[in-house]
Amino acid sequence: MSYSDFAAHFPRFLRRHVLHFECVIEETVERFADQVPAGLWVLDAGAGEGRYAHFFGRQRYCGVDLTVGDIGWNYCGLDAVADLTALPFRANSFAACVNIVTLEHIPEPGCALAEISRALIPGGTLLLVAPHEWEVHQAPHDYFRYTRHGLAYLLERAGFEQLDIQPVGGYFRLLARRLWNGLQFFSRGWRWLAFGPVALILVPPALLLPFFDFLDSDRNFTLGYVCTAKRQS
Repeated sequence: MSYSDFAAHFPRFLRRHVLHFECVIEETVERFADQVPAGLWVLDAGAGEGRYAHFFGRQRYCGVDLTVGDIGWNYCGLDAVADLTALPFRANSFAACVNIVTLEHIPEPGCALAEISRALIPGGTLLLVAPHEWEVHQAPHDYFRYTRHGLAYLLERAGFEQLDIQPVGGYFRLLARRLWNGLQFFSRGWRWLAFGPVALILVPPALLLPFFDFLDSDRNFTLGYVCTAKRQS
């Protein structure tokens, strides 16, 4: 079990403190879903196991994934298995789309965003979340990390406008996250023997550092970005 799985059982306030990025994503997806009118089609592009599907109970949810991310995942709940660069839908099929921590796993991200744009109705909304400072995951299908400027470039090239790109946390939250990752490193193999002493060193600053995050107003060191955009009308 990873520390993320373990921390998922913490009380909500502590979970948000430790797993800030994941909690911000969940809260953002929930708000996004509340803004989509009932009965409209919503595309989850890169749905994985469909962890965000329950937020779209009022809408007509469609989960799509290529099923190559994690061999331990259960993909049976998907509505379609497809490459995001070649979506099996007609143009103007969806009123909204979510693409959550998926863009880094696509070798041709510009093509995928262009396909999402094609599948959305004019004025349709996209919620995109992408990591900036993150460990390699779902190898070998992990290709990119994005700055706010790179995301803006890709989105505009794909036909999106009214971009809003917000960093999730600054330097101190990022540093805290890397300390938690240190615990994860010492939870494997023979390194487990050092887990207790390492935890005594890493846990206190990991809990304390996020309280200083207000000092970083530039947010150039960040966990990732939450982006919203609309397809050009």
